[in-house]
Amino acid sequence: MAVIGELIRKEDGMLSFGNYELASKTKLSDFEFMGDLYKVKTYKDITKLEKNGLFVYESVPGTSVHNFSATVEEVNFQVEGFTDSQVTLELEAETEYQVAIGGQDAGVIKTNLGGKLVLSVELDEGKTLDIKINKR
Repeated sequence: MAVIGELIRKEDGMLSFGNYELASKTKLSDFEFMGDLYKVKTYKDITKLEKNGLFVYESVPGTSVHNFSATVEEVNFQVEGFTDSQVTLELEAETEYQVAIGGQDAGVIKTNLGGKLVLSVELDEGKTLDIKINKR
């Protein structure tokens, strides 16, 4: 897959966002999707997504995210970047989630008091990695 040149876009009822190839921070606000407003900030060092002013996703360094979908029960997406990345998601506080990275079971991760779930992903430029997170 490729980086998201327009920073964020709708695809088959899901979102794709982020461009890790940008040298300087670029952002796009007020992107409407399913009645919500999204804001994306992205470049080589960080990619961040907010929904209605609240944190959703962050990666350091920056990534491109394809086919992002999130419900109360699960989060699914493909991530791509130029090097290994730390991904942080905002989920339900103090809740256990079953995590699969690249089709491999990564175990159960419990969110902290703030609802943050942190993953380390090993990325090879030009290749996407499937992430599946299911509430237990």
